[in-house]
Amino acid sequence: MKELRFHGRGGQGVVKAAQIIVSAVVDTGKYGQFIPFFGVERKGSPVFGFLRVDDKDIRIKTQVYTPEILVVFDDTLLPMEKTFEGLQENGAVIINTKKSIDELNLPENAKEVYLVDATGIALENIKRNIPNTTMLGAFAKACEDFIDWEVLQQNIQAKFGDANVKSAQAAYDKVQKYSL
Repeated sequence: MKELRFHGRGGQGVVKAAQIIVSAVVDTGKYGQFIPFFGVERKGSPVFGFLRVDDKDIRIKTQVYTPEILVVFDDTLLPMEKTFEGLQENGAVIINTKKSIDELNLPENAKEVYLVDATGIALENIKRNIPNTTMLGAFAKACEDFIDWEVLQQNIQAKFGDANVKSAQAAYDKVQKYSL
């Protein structure tokens, strides 16, 4: 089972992005589950959620305490202690940022890091500061061992249309991978 945690801010589309991933996973015959967690439910407030993907039925319904992958929709959340809490050794982190890898203060257990300016790509393609579908492109590149990129694109198309697929494709093409 793959266990992931998503971190973002209210209004960035974290929940919708995770729902699209679950739909894509189910469309390929696998099982997916997303459990959102909300604190103060307002735009700009930190939000996070837990995603699980497996080839068999997922019966566990708890938070993900030791994710192997983190997806961070807003780099201002990186200094928060809870962002990296429990990340497994040799964990992967996908970050929406304009910063270089050297400018980020990442923990030692983050061994694979994927950086993409999802906000900039979203503003260019969908004309809105909602990086969710753009981050799905970076996610697909980082997680191609368990997500089908074509099926994910079909789900983005069905939910949001051409501009969002274009934005996701741009992130898929531009995401930079670093092995630390």
